[in-house]
Amino acid sequence: MPRIRVSSVPHTLGESDHPYLSGAWTPVFEEYDADDLEVIGEIPRDIDGIYFRNTENPVHDAIGLYHPFDGDGMIHAMTFRDGRARYCNRFVRTRAFAAEQEAGHALWAGIAEDPRRSLRPGWGAHGAVKDASSTDVVVHAGKVLSTFYQCGEGYRLDPHTLDTLGTEAWTPLDGISAHPKVDEATGELLFFNYSTHAPYMHYGVVSPDNRLVHYVPIPLPGPRLPHDMAFTRNYSILADLPLFWDPKLLEKGFHANRFYPDLPTRFAILPRYGGPESIRWFEAEPTFVLHWMNAYEEGDEIVLDGYFQENPSPAPLPFEHRDPRMAKLMAYVDEHSFKSKLHRWRFNLKTGAVKETHLDDRILEFGTFNQTSAGTRGRYLYSTTTEPGWFLFNGVVKHDLDSGRSWSLPFGEGRYGSEAPFAPRIGAVAEDDGYLVTFITDLVADRSECVLLDAGDIEAGPVCRIMLPHRISSGTHATWAPGSAVRG
Repeated sequence: MPRIRVSSVPHTLGESDHPYLSGAWTPVFEEYDADDLEVIGEIPRDIDGIYFRNTENPVHDAIGLYHPFDGDGMIHAMTFRDGRARYCNRFVRTRAFAAEQEAGHALWAGIAEDPRRSLRPGWGAHGAVKDASSTDVVVHAGKVLSTFYQCGEGYRLDPHTLDTLGTEAWTPLDGISAHPKVDEATGELLFFNYSTHAPYMHYGVVSPDNRLVHYVPIPLPGPRLPHDMAFTRNYSILADLPLFWDPKLLEKGFHANRFYPDLPTRFAILPRYGGPESIRWFEAEPTFVLHWMNAYEEGDEIVLDGYFQENPSPAPLPFEHRDPRMAKLMAYVDEHSFKSKLHRWRFNLKTGAVKETHLDDRILEFGTFNQTSAGTRGRYLYSTTTEPGWFLFNGVVKHDLDSGRSWSLPFGEGRYGSEAPFAPRIGAVAEDDGYLVTFITDLVADRSECVLLDAGDIEAGPVCRIMLPHRISSGTHATWAPGSAVRG
């Protein structure tokens, strides 16, 4: 198959000096299928599966202030099999995407703008923004599932063509938050949502054949803004974090975040098929956590790793030369401003005690690990580093959680990557026997590429580099699906 530009989506965006509409975040509007790609090095024959990445890629000029989480969802995929690779990318054809294409302009204001400026009612927890399905991506029941930051309908896509197949039939009234979890050991999908009405959070389980089989309330004191969840073999873990919408402003229709340092971080731990009566609540130091990593059971304890923010409500000091609203936006997406550190919590199910500590004092976030270890004790974790002042990944750090050792690989000057999931090698014999896969946008060479790293030795640099047919925009989350998960 030659390089084929499948389509060029009509858009109203022009050149911009907005920091998240230019540079590495410059949107693209072309959709490609390509498998005759230039390769530097050699594609290994012992990798079989698909790397998917979701990207916030706006099509129309924003109504008011644009936030990088507002962009339309675009899925990029690189398929590996028998030493060959194929690339494709498609917009997620959400209801909102179709409506704005028909109108020829934006219909919804974004999460940093006054919601009253939206021209149509919104969806999800915010209630006034569009469900762009542009945040997270997983593979479940043989299909791609893309989800939105503040809860949405969940969109299914064909894993090979990236055609949008529609919304999830089982989506509850309050939607699906970003970061549903797939347990590869059972094939189940675990998810949560949140809203501005009681009980404010729900948790559910979807079977391997994509049926909603469990859905229960997780009662909270009021509207909250959780972003992720975790699980062990027997338990699910949800969080009530002390950064959430200001209740007084929320009554007036404004969704403004505020950090409450006098409130604890609360964890709800319940059996996978438990109800609200089976929740055990634990209290820990106040923080906000965007992303949890693995969790597992160890004797009477549950161990959870994630990224603790030392400054969840950062002052926009590095950005004071900008408009105040833009300065605040940039501080809240800059890891060096909110200071996220790899952290471990231990919850004692017998005594109710909580122990916690940093595992690393570097600024880290957006980690991945071998998903075959999910819910059980794993040894290795792969975190990203970021460009100070920017929401741009500039390298990766591998942690050996048993020995405490770590290894780092910077991507290079002007080279910015995406979340780098672990892809097990065919016939893998160790937890780190495989590859890290990432897309990199190179501003110096003005191109994008897909890079494979040997997870056993990341400091050796790329095993191979596969050039994409166009320079793509930066984005957030990615996932790896083994070939067996998307075939047959």
